[in-house]
Amino acid sequence: MGEKIFVTGIDTEVGKTIISAVLVEALMADYWKPIQAGDLDYSDTMKVRELVSNDSSVFFEETYRLNTPASPHLAARLDNLSISMEEINTPETNNNLIIEGAGGLMVPINDEGDFILDLVHKMSTKIVLVSKNYLGSINHTISAFEMLKSRGLKVDMLVFSGHTNSETESIIEKHISPNVVLRFPFCERLNSGAINDYLSGNKKLIISEFS
Repeated sequence: MGEKIFVTGIDTEVGKTIISAVLVEALMADYWKPIQAGDLDYSDTMKVRELVSNDSSVFFEETYRLNTPASPHLAARLDNLSISMEEINTPETNNNLIIEGAGGLMVPINDEGDFILDLVHKMSTKIVLVSKNYLGSINHTISAFEMLKSRGLKVDMLVFSGHTNSETESIIEKHISPNVVLRFPFCERLNSGAINDYLSGNKKLIISEFS
């Protein structure tokens, strides 16, 4: 059986989908996003598939496809649904599986008190935390780490997405001490070619962590 690698982030729009695509391509892994809220015509699954050039990866259907771009608990309510943790189960595969979360760890998925953090705790064997440098990102990143730590979980890979800030990154790394740190630079034209260009210098590091 392969690893179940959960890609979570410190906030929305920090690069989880891009990093998911990087990991899928590097490992020729399968991909699954349990909850998609909004953008059903161009979902994150579609985006990752577009960025991946290998023919081996399998892209599993979301458990919940919600119409409104909002917190899953609200998007589900607007669709007259309630998200059940019991109904969210990882697809069967012998391959490595990249699981992409929705938003940050404390995004509520229902009105019963379940959060994305609960999904991470339920189904991951490895955790990738995606950070992005902006004012407040030190607090957000270390807070996310502490939330995972409170559940007995650790960050296996820390990814800084976008523009570099060495001062911010150094203090975060010092506190979190992940197994591996990656930096994915800002890219104006993101496509499968850009993903493979990046992997030319980073693929071995990713494979060594998750093989």
